[in-house]
Amino acid sequence: MDQSGYLDLLARLAEPGERVLAHAQAEVGGGLTPAPPPDETVAPTPSRVTVSSVLLNVLAPLATWDRGDRLVDLIGWGIAGRGAPGSAASRLHRAVNPARPDGKVRHTLLAVTDRRLLVCVTGPVKLLSSREDDERALAETRVVWAAPRAEVASARVGWHRLNPKRLKVTFTDGSWLAFTVPIAESGRPLRAIAAALTG
Repeated sequence: MDQSGYLDLLARLAEPGERVLAHAQAEVGGGLTPAPPPDETVAPTPSRVTVSSVLLNVLAPLATWDRGDRLVDLIGWGIAGRGAPGSAASRLHRAVNPARPDGKVRHTLLAVTDRRLLVCVTGPVKLLSSREDDERALAETRVVWAAPRAEVASARVGWHRLNPKRLKVTFTDGSWLAFTVPIAESGRPLRAIAAALTG
């Protein structure tokens, strides 16, 4: 989907009188992310990392081997966020990466307004989509998380391993989460998000 097509959509999702300053399509960076928020309906399950679970992750990266996932993420990608369960980064990560039993892919859209940081998720997208598919996904876009700009302590774009386009958003509670775009895409939208949040 074209980044320029998002501006009108975001203006409709903003509150009355709220002005969109910057936007970018980005995904949460690869690597270890903050612990999920406490959820009373799901009891935590203890897991331990074993050599065999790590090897299974390396040998079959598309499969899911729960016990080794976090160690492989750390080795392969590094850290994509930190924060205690229930922190701003924890809640943001859960909002853009909920458990999706349908397995459908959705795009994440960041927007900075004169009041808030908005995080939106599109409807399901297809790998080879038609114009109608793209319009349908845009029509289903909704705000899944928002925070007043005062809750953002800093935002900067910098290098991370091989990707020079990584936006790190740090919140006033000390938690943070990173967003990236593919290496082939421009990092200008992420730099615009950082500038709008810190300006």
